[in-house]
Amino acid sequence: MRKEWVEKRENDDVRTQMYYARKGIITEEMEYVAKVEDLSAELVRKEIARGRLIIPANIKHTSLKPMAIGIAAKCKVNSNIGSSALASDPAQEVEKVKVSEKYGADTVMDLSTGGDLDEIRKEVIANSNIPVGTVPMYQILHDINNKIEDLTIEKMLEVIERQAKQGVSYFTIHAGFLLRFMPHIAKRKMGIVSRGGSLMAAWMMHYHKENPFYTAFDEILDICRKYDVSLSLGDSLRPGCLYDASDEAQLGELKIMGELTLRAWEKDVQVMIEGPGHVPLNQIERNMKIEREYCHEAPFYILGPLVTDIAAGYDHISSAIGAAVGGWHGASMLCYVTKKEHLGLPNAADVREGIIAYKIAAHAADIARGRKDAMKQDDAMSDARYSFDWNKQFELCLDPERAKEYHDETLPQDVFKEAEFCSMCGPKFCSYKISQEIVKSNPELIQA
Repeated sequence: MRKEWVEKRENDDVRTQMYYARKGIITEEMEYVAKVEDLSAELVRKEIARGRLIIPANIKHTSLKPMAIGIAAKCKVNSNIGSSALASDPAQEVEKVKVSEKYGADTVMDLSTGGDLDEIRKEVIANSNIPVGTVPMYQILHDINNKIEDLTIEKMLEVIERQAKQGVSYFTIHAGFLLRFMPHIAKRKMGIVSRGGSLMAAWMMHYHKENPFYTAFDEILDICRKYDVSLSLGDSLRPGCLYDASDEAQLGELKIMGELTLRAWEKDVQVMIEGPGHVPLNQIERNMKIEREYCHEAPFYILGPLVTDIAAGYDHISSAIGAAVGGWHGASMLCYVTKKEHLGLPNAADVREGIIAYKIAAHAADIARGRKDAMKQDDAMSDARYSFDWNKQFELCLDPERAKEYHDETLPQDVFKEAEFCSMCGPKFCSYKISQEIVKSNPELIQA
């Protein structure tokens, strides 16, 4: 889809969407996004130029369908996939990509840590029509045989460019975690829960030097600028429990991420900010406001947040509650959590349930934010329910297969697709039917 678009710009010195937006140029990607979002192309351009909206679209991923992350666009959902040392089959990861796309994920992050990481990523990108993100630190550690002390800036940059050449559209870079924040961690109940953050802490404490991602940030920006890779500034110090939420470590890092955002924009590199974590429900709105203030309204990409620490096995629900509130108050993309969170590596079925939980949260947020036509599908569903149009109801669901499956558990025959009742109330106690009969028998109600 994007091959011709990208080829005609191949002689341009810079090819990032932010660069073109600041030059007053509306790219084909911007036009495509504007149609999908029902916005004007000029508004999309202006939002990208000011850094409040991004289109993560590596020039090497030409089969990608452009999408937008930002306050002017619909609230988006990311699906995390990836292998581990205990399960590393490229085919399984491709299956997760297909499931992610089928059930409505807007982006997918390959968080693989085991197996042939380059091959897995190659297959994931080749089979994905949505942007693919990564955490380069995982491969860096993999390539140095898990010896964090062997990490060098040269190796770090080599891996980042290798992934950019493959077509990764956004990188989670843990550059805001500085050496001076280490004392704050000791005050926490759960320390560092970010994998990338903990690895950075180990390296900094081993050498007593500053975070190499921070030190080499300009070189990282040059790579992102070359391939139009968006930066997702990672929250190494996100709270891993309610006790640690909104503490000095989390907010101190957020301020540095705001400084790095301005540095990225100077080189026309698109940026979004990653956020917490585990946060009590009453602190979520404040967290959204602080991010906008510290990070200059760059899009906020939040994990959950989980609103309780005791929902193991059901964390897709606990976190979707927080995600809905976060989206309502301004988060631009929600990183899904599966029910396997804290317990194990999710499979394709877990991915499906996690995505649907977060599609519900994102849709609820769009309704709460008063987006144009956000309730259009809900209104159509209400009409279908009241008229007992079962097939239309299935069609309008976020997960039509699951809705039909549950309906057909007790009433599988085709004749019941036209029945004026379901198995919960049966034919004599359906409130819709009773309401309709009351109105039909009392036409004066309509006139009144």
